[in-house]
Amino acid sequence: MTGRSVRERNIAMVYQQFINYPSMSVFDNIASPLKLAGRDTPASITQRVNDIADRLHISQFLQRLPAELSGGQQQRVALARALIKAAPLTLLDEPLVNLDYKLREELREELTAVFDVGNSTIVYATTEPGEALLLGGHTAVLYEGKLLQYGPTNEVFQRPMNVQVATAFSDPPMNVLSATSTDGVLDLGSAITIRIAQYNKASGPVSVGLRANAVTLDQGTDGVAVAARVELSEISGSDTFIHLSTALGPLVAQVSGVQNMQLGSQTNVYLQPNRTFVFDKAGNLSHAPHNNA
Repeated sequence: MTGRSVRERNIAMVYQQFINYPSMSVFDNIASPLKLAGRDTPASITQRVNDIADRLHISQFLQRLPAELSGGQQQRVALARALIKAAPLTLLDEPLVNLDYKLREELREELTAVFDVGNSTIVYATTEPGEALLLGGHTAVLYEGKLLQYGPTNEVFQRPMNVQVATAFSDPPMNVLSATSTDGVLDLGSAITIRIAQYNKASGPVSVGLRANAVTLDQGTDGVAVAARVELSEISGSDTFIHLSTALGPLVAQVSGVQNMQLGSQTNVYLQPNRTFVFDKAGNLSHAPHNNA
């Protein structure tokens, strides 16, 4: 790429902030890469623009100027212009970050379908684990300029190779607690222990990782009780995130539904052994649950 002029680089790019040609109609914005390439007939260009506009639900705006559209509609135009090019490489730099929550949800689903029918390699940068999981494919976890892990998205999520990956690829970040492993029993302190089936690694200091949905209000079959004080209760969509202080350290629980938790109230939460990760002294993965969705 660096050895070619900008005009000759066969890539497509969508930025966080939508960028469109303000004096050109939506149709001409989307068609511009095809017109510059000069390989398509006018009829072919019209057909391809109509097809991508249909997929991104902006067909009714083709004769408007970008300034006449909402922010979400303008970002759809920028996405359409990049995708219609069918370049071997398409770069998307958090293209949905400036959109409202509901519109982000809609566009994520639409983009997944659009990506499936294309032949480009799509590199999609995001800080949201849920977005990466929804889009699928392969995920690279980057931290401070370093590549921590790369592989199929579900594999990286289910088997993060170290604490840094596990924390980055969890929303909210994974709860990480210090523990001591002895004969397969994890001692968290304060007379609280976790026994994990089929875990019999060497004894010594370890870190225990629990995603927020592994800290529950219901004991279940083998939940380990921890006394907690409610510090904050956040309602997010159909879930509630409960921030807690405990003798083990701060915890965040993700509970389905709207939970009216009084600040400062005392409650018990339950750590679920079958959804527990274990990391060795160096922070590398030692044990992952078989099913940790």
